[in-house]
Amino acid sequence: MTLQQMKYLLEVVRCGSISEAAKELFISQPSLSAAVREVEKEMNIEIFHRTPKGMQLTTDGTELLSFVRPVVEQSNLLDQRYKDRGPAKMLCSVSTQHYSFAVDAFVSLISRLNIPEYEFALRETQTAKIIEDVAEFRSEIGLLYLSSFNEKVILKRLREGQLEFIPLFTAKPHVFIAVNHPLAAKERVTMDDLEPYPILSFEQGECNSVYYSEELMSQVPHSKHIHVSDRATLFNLVIGLGGYTISSGVLSSDLNGERIISRPLECDEEMWIGYIKHEKSLLGSFATQYIEELKTVIQKQGLRA
Repeated sequence: MTLQQMKYLLEVVRCGSISEAAKELFISQPSLSAAVREVEKEMNIEIFHRTPKGMQLTTDGTELLSFVRPVVEQSNLLDQRYKDRGPAKMLCSVSTQHYSFAVDAFVSLISRLNIPEYEFALRETQTAKIIEDVAEFRSEIGLLYLSSFNEKVILKRLREGQLEFIPLFTAKPHVFIAVNHPLAAKERVTMDDLEPYPILSFEQGECNSVYYSEELMSQVPHSKHIHVSDRATLFNLVIGLGGYTISSGVLSSDLNGERIISRPLECDEEMWIGYIKHEKSLLGSFATQYIEELKTVIQKQGLRA
């Protein structure tokens, strides 16, 4: 297998389809398909499942990519070190639940590094999609949380994808409400306090199980429930409808403004927020630095590891 073929495979994984990868590589689709088939024949394995939703890695393909990715990265570093050319373009993809601290760390790191060329992806997406992205090598890391309620289900799914969970910090659940909300004057709130108001949660698509919910207490019945797909809509509804959502309590005034506040929720649950990575992957330099930046942002918030 050639280095060029390795790069082709990584691009197919990143794009999720042969046609999109061919466009990015500036080659024809038949040429790229032939290159993939050549590698499969040489290695005597099937690397991708061809599905209506695109190209998905097989078990053998996942193992092969765990070797391919570090080889390509080391090749790029060698070129950068010994060839007379500018720095290689830095690449990294991160998938995450809807956390403002994840965006804060991303902004802080990119601003501080002052990188001349890069191509990054920061995907705020559904829990199952985060796991799938990392398992299929579309993202190097994924950010999500575990709790006593969802731990068994999520960890089982991670084991199936050969993924590991590394904790970053522990948080007590908080509710996000508008600054003029009737409960804003309370130091702490209970689920009984919240009952008259609509709860807002991020929809989870096809995997709409309570175990994949981004919000704690998802197993508790709610008389008023609104599902949303993005953070801006959620906060608009928090302000406009007097709704609330349950999260870690980490707010960013730069991203969310001054009209949203956080109040502790009285319950016995905790959120163990961390990142997932593939067991066989070696993280790239940006992903490694991003994790360190996350820890810095978390420490500034006074949260405990």
